[in-house]
Amino acid sequence: MLERFRSAMATLLGPPARLLIRLGVRPDVVTLVGTAAVVVVAVVLIPLGLLWQAAVVLGVISFADMLDGQVARLSGRATAWGAFLDSSLDRIGDGAVFGAVAVWFALTGQPLWCGISVAGLVLGQVTSYVKARAESHGWMVSGGLAARADRLVLCYLGMFLEGLGVPYALAVAMVVLALASGATVVQRFVQVWRQAGAGHTEDDGTGHDGAGAER
Repeated sequence: MLERFRSAMATLLGPPARLLIRLGVRPDVVTLVGTAAVVVVAVVLIPLGLLWQAAVVLGVISFADMLDGQVARLSGRATAWGAFLDSSLDRIGDGAVFGAVAVWFALTGQPLWCGISVAGLVLGQVTSYVKARAESHGWMVSGGLAARADRLVLCYLGMFLEGLGVPYALAVAMVVLALASGATVVQRFVQVWRQAGAGHTEDDGTGHDGAGAER
């Protein structure tokens, strides 16, 4: 749902992207540094219970998630490798965030919400995989209740409210996230099934350098 705002965010990220280009920073470096920052913040702050602080910091980092893409486009360095690297490292960052949330629930003696968080993590990763795999065969997959941006915003909002003392805010966020991710997986399977049934042919998957643009 939030993917409709990608163009507006890309415009906002134009000035910092141009600054990085002038400084000679390569897009791949931006991708690697951003992922490392997400992992460190998630695995350190969330298990310690610093939830609203982690939500704020991760929110800022995630807003800049498209910065590497902007640097690549504005510098003329957009490549299939860059899209692959960005998509792959996004999986690591997401795993760190949702895994850390599950750990926090476990450490605070809430096994039910821990399990639901794990389910949300798995379904979120499957949502991304289904899209990438479908596009590698030449099928178009889009939309859904919980694309990657929606999942992250929901998670950060739950963390922020929980950190401020709102009871069950993060638990509710994880339940909604798991349900929405599951529904999105089903939606995307249906999209692919309809295209396959319409006789769309399979290609070799070599022409989709943007498969990781939205997850």
